[in-house]
Amino acid sequence: MTTEAKHYYLYIDDSGSRFPDKQESLRNDRMDYFALGGILIEEKDKQILQKKYLEFCKKWDITYPLHSNEIRGMRDNFVWLEKNGSKNKENFLNDLEEFLVSIPVIGFAAVIHRPGYNSRYKEKYGDKRWLMCKTAYTVLVERVAKYVSAQGGTFEVRFEEVGKKEDYSLLEYAKEMKAKGHPFNPTTAQKYAPLGCDDYKKVIIGDPCRKKKTNLYIQIADLYLYPMVKRKYDPLYRPWSVFFERRTVIDAHIPKEEYEFLGIKYSCFDDTESKRT
Repeated sequence: MTTEAKHYYLYIDDSGSRFPDKQESLRNDRMDYFALGGILIEEKDKQILQKKYLEFCKKWDITYPLHSNEIRGMRDNFVWLEKNGSKNKENFLNDLEEFLVSIPVIGFAAVIHRPGYNSRYKEKYGDKRWLMCKTAYTVLVERVAKYVSAQGGTFEVRFEEVGKKEDYSLLEYAKEMKAKGHPFNPTTAQKYAPLGCDDYKKVIIGDPCRKKKTNLYIQIADLYLYPMVKRKYDPLYRPWSVFFERRTVIDAHIPKEEYEFLGIKYSCFDDTESKRT
């Protein structure tokens, strides 16, 4: 009797500017970063997520996308959160939180701290520095590939369309990984036990596909990404804590000593961190 191989989909969103020389943030929370991340879902579970999503939207009479930034800022489609009283807002956020941790997904992300990135690479590489999306995409997909390989499965990548140039870049990064393996310095990258191009070919099916912001899985990726980013700047951030407690992020599925190789990647937050490029 043979067991059918598992097949997954990785839905990813981006957050922050991918350009290293973007003016550094003056925000009080010190959040100045670029991140790629979202959710990994097994093919057989997609209908479960879709059903729960539709039920949640019907309950709250929502006919527009669930955008994290709009919800957190109570603006645009979600301005009603502020107008209708604190109790209504609290009830909505509690329902949203419960919806997000009730669905069968695992959150993954790669987050790069811009000030640390520039401190580390600007003097050495100048204008030849990579766009931050190249590092983030490669690290993110490699870690998902390791996880999926361990499950004996395969996966496909779906990403939110941003613009022709940005979308083309991600497609090129994906092709390069399958043709040449990771693009990092082979000596300094060795400590991360990198995969090779043949590994990527076996586990990643096809090329990444663009999806619109309105795609429900991309919406969930967006809602998952911000808490994974915020966690590094505020370890007590409630949405992150709930995700971890309910085991809907990769770090809740692996031992702490494996975070460096398999977990959510936080790059350039500490200048003592080993360099990969």
